[in-house]
Amino acid sequence: MKTKGIVSLLVLTILPIALLAQNNKIMAADKSNRDQSYFLADISYISDAVFMGRRDSISAPYIFPSMGYYDATGFFGQASASYLTRSEEGRIDLFLISTGYTFDSEKWSGGISGTAYFFNGNSYNVRSETIGDITGILGCDLKTLEITLTASSYFNTSSSPDYFTGLEIDRVFYAVDNDLLIDPTMSVHMGSQYFYQEYYATSRLGNRKGKGLGTMASDSNPATNLELVEASQFKLLNFEISIPIQYYHDRFIFSFTPAWAFPQGNATFTTDDAVFEEDLTNVFYWSAGISYWFLTNKGK
Repeated sequence: MKTKGIVSLLVLTILPIALLAQNNKIMAADKSNRDQSYFLADISYISDAVFMGRRDSISAPYIFPSMGYYDATGFFGQASASYLTRSEEGRIDLFLISTGYTFDSEKWSGGISGTAYFFNGNSYNVRSETIGDITGILGCDLKTLEITLTASSYFNTSSSPDYFTGLEIDRVFYAVDNDLLIDPTMSVHMGSQYFYQEYYATSRLGNRKGKGLGTMASDSNPATNLELVEASQFKLLNFEISIPIQYYHDRFIFSFTPAWAFPQGNATFTTDDAVFEEDLTNVFYWSAGISYWFLTNKGK
């Protein structure tokens, strides 16, 4: 079975900017016949940081190098650094470290991962108040398509953890002697929104942690005692369509992924002075990257 629905989604759920490296891991695994351990180095770019269809009022484009080790036993580890490329905000905005285990059989596959996030104190990333997560995934190969279920818990700095579930349906197509992979994917996610409440309280409503641009309120009158009314509610958050594309040449993998997010469930916020409902809009964003993988001598 193809593990696209497992390892790629483990980190897709962790952080969208890591999607390319993980999709490339799938192709590298195919080329190595999945019976050997290997390293995968990647450098990628993403046009905006989007999570559950949510993003900041300012785009957050990143360049992110990463390095991962994928053992033949199923264990893996990855580290990544994300550099924010906006001219007014250029800085290393995030380090993350992830580790986990995956399995793969003829029809079923699955995995579990844990990730720690280290955001810059001035970050306006929509998940800048997240410090870690645990994610589990189970996939089933139905031959004509693959169905994958996800469940995760995200831990925030100052509030209760968030819980998410997701459903993904995808179908992988190969071309050019199987060196080209095209993977049309549809997904839907549900969950709570404590992460979003903390982001609004610290960044969005005039409370920029640093000197970031763009707010919804005056910087001289920051919002206090903000509450997202639906933060604890488990509700539909996002539909998403993406088309990951990877091309393999020798040990290089070239990637491009356009994605369209359709956020659901406009949040209602209360502050000391007002009650308002946000205006969610659909989002198009994309990522591109280059990976290089090499085998170790360790096999199953």
